[in-house]
Amino acid sequence: MESTQPGTAYPLGQLAAAFVTATTHEDPATRARAGKRVERWSRVLAGMASGRVRVGSRTPMAGYPAWVTPTVVKGGFATGEPVAGGPLRPQETAVGDLRGRVFAHFLTDAGQAELCALLDSGAYRLSTPEEAALLVVAWLLRAGDRSGALGVLDSIGPFADRLCFVPSPGPVGEQDPEVLWRSSAGEVGAALAGRRPNERVEAMREALAVWNPLADEFLSLWLSAGFSSAGPSAADDEWRERATALLARYDRLAGRYTRCRKHRNPKENLAVLRSAARHVVAGKELAPRQAGLLRHVITSMVARRGRPGSAGHTALRDGQARIASIPGRHRLARVVVSRIAALDPDSGIRDVAAVCAPVTAAEAATHGIPAGTPIPDEVRQVVRRAQAGPVDELVRSGAVPSAEVLAELVPQLAARTSAAAYPDEAVERLVAASYRAFRVRRSLLLVDLAHQVRLSELPWIDALRPHRQAGDGTRQEAFATLRRLGELAVDGFPATLLPNPLIRELAALSTEAGRDLPWVEQLAADIFTGWFTPKFVRAADLAGELLAGSLYARYYDIEYSGLRRQDFGERCHARAGVARSGRLTVGENGMVIEQAQILTSHNLATLVHAVGVVPADGWAPVARRTFASVVRLSGRDQRDLAYAWRQLIFFLSLPGVDASSVVEQCRTDLAAAPVSARSRLEAPLNDLAGVVTGGRLTREQQLLGWAARR
Repeated sequence: MESTQPGTAYPLGQLAAAFVTATTHEDPATRARAGKRVERWSRVLAGMASGRVRVGSRTPMAGYPAWVTPTVVKGGFATGEPVAGGPLRPQETAVGDLRGRVFAHFLTDAGQAELCALLDSGAYRLSTPEEAALLVVAWLLRAGDRSGALGVLDSIGPFADRLCFVPSPGPVGEQDPEVLWRSSAGEVGAALAGRRPNERVEAMREALAVWNPLADEFLSLWLSAGFSSAGPSAADDEWRERATALLARYDRLAGRYTRCRKHRNPKENLAVLRSAARHVVAGKELAPRQAGLLRHVITSMVARRGRPGSAGHTALRDGQARIASIPGRHRLARVVVSRIAALDPDSGIRDVAAVCAPVTAAEAATHGIPAGTPIPDEVRQVVRRAQAGPVDELVRSGAVPSAEVLAELVPQLAARTSAAAYPDEAVERLVAASYRAFRVRRSLLLVDLAHQVRLSELPWIDALRPHRQAGDGTRQEAFATLRRLGELAVDGFPATLLPNPLIRELAALSTEAGRDLPWVEQLAADIFTGWFTPKFVRAADLAGELLAGSLYARYYDIEYSGLRRQDFGERCHARAGVARSGRLTVGENGMVIEQAQILTSHNLATLVHAVGVVPADGWAPVARRTFASVVRLSGRDQRDLAYAWRQLIFFLSLPGVDASSVVEQCRTDLAAAPVSARSRLEAPLNDLAGVVTGGRLTREQQLLGWAARR
């Protein structure tokens, strides 16, 4: 098998993009974030050059085993620095000034007592999986498993001076395990508190509220008297006093309001009116050109908007004043931040509507915003990230907008299931917290069929394995959770491939349920080596049990009975029309991977046939919703369209679905779609209708997502 080693092209591209943003973006906060990306990508490249970072390996950091959590940036590249390393955490500095001394302290009787107290109270938080290690040692010693505790210490001891193995303090008390949220109240509060004024909007507000009215006053000043090259024909003291006061007010306002700079342009109306007034007040005669320009400005301003004080002019300025009085979104964000401050920062928000209600009278007095002002959608969307509730409710409400976001929430449910087999509340809580911390670990870019590090590979979790007491009850609960999540994914996001993080959670739940199921990940075409692990064959066999002879098999021209007699990789290459010898392009790799997804149904058959997933309203409505997504995706990336199309054909192929009826309904839906969607999908839908009636398609007629070249 040929090994594929990732190069430096991708990191260099990311570094360049981050550098451009860090040096040119107008927003300081954006520049600062980009600067941090520049630092991280610089470390990646420096580590690759020195050999400290081995990209593509399960042990990417030289000198550290696979279980140590690496810092990983976009694309799965490790920077070479462990997440649990770096400066001492507050929980460590409270004990000592050196990490090795902190480690030693928690091995003393006093340190063990502290850890046991944390175990029993649950008053701790794990930001990395490593922070659970000494808590596990304390529990093992208390449980009488001295050998297990010493085994953990043997594994982590060599890194005692480099990694943090103790947890940080946290709130006492258990949340309802069924109540989930994407971000905590504290996280969305911090995001909103960081909102800054939109400079363009504030400049417009300044123009409407300050400079337009001031221009009207200068216009009224000039309209109050005729004028000649020497100035106003009635250039009496009163006029000069008015002009002097108006010029002084302009100077004060110009020093205070600096966002809008239009009034400083010498060709703009206000600048012309102001400059002429300053000349007259100084006793200077207006030059003929200046006098002519002044007459032109006065005439055009009156012709365009009317004289100040007239009905039309007043209505215009009143409307502009109302627009200018609308509070900026950053100010309304601060109102919401003050409400969030009263909530538990570590929990979600159950009542998002209350947090996003219009400004109250009391808040109006505090923030200087009119009572009853609604909170804008842009702010509400940020708050919705903290919406808390059962996962089913979050999916239905749209708070979970994608399968990727669902995958972020699943560990909160799966953690409880994974920990249910342990004997007492303290270790169950600890394992659940470890599970959640581990799932935050970012995936590495791996090659040569290597798999991501598993939770069971952590030495302290492995040491707890002999204490598991899994029975029928825990296995049934795990299987019920597996089926529930599968139904949510398929029913809520029917046109989307299961993302790899969600697949890993489903695989973990399968293991807890005692079911050995073949979950297959989405493979990266740019590092694909042409080989598939045995679970792909098992997944294809399972798909064949469900789909042999079906609409799906006819559409994609699959003969499932022959799969076992041919190497799976050879079969995928042959179906893609790609030779297996030599180095393939990314597009050719993608074609081969797509055929593997077609043969296995990319986990759909596993969900339906092995797990028993059934949507609440049946498969036909799911197929209709999938087609609606197909229409929406018709103008976007061909691969996304092809994935959604394949899901549609799978759902149409399931027992009990009247495919002919659903396809006719899809025709009706397509007739009401935009012209671009109709032109893109009419032929594929006609081809599909032909297959429904018993026909078959050539490879060229199938709607596929990958090609050898764009």
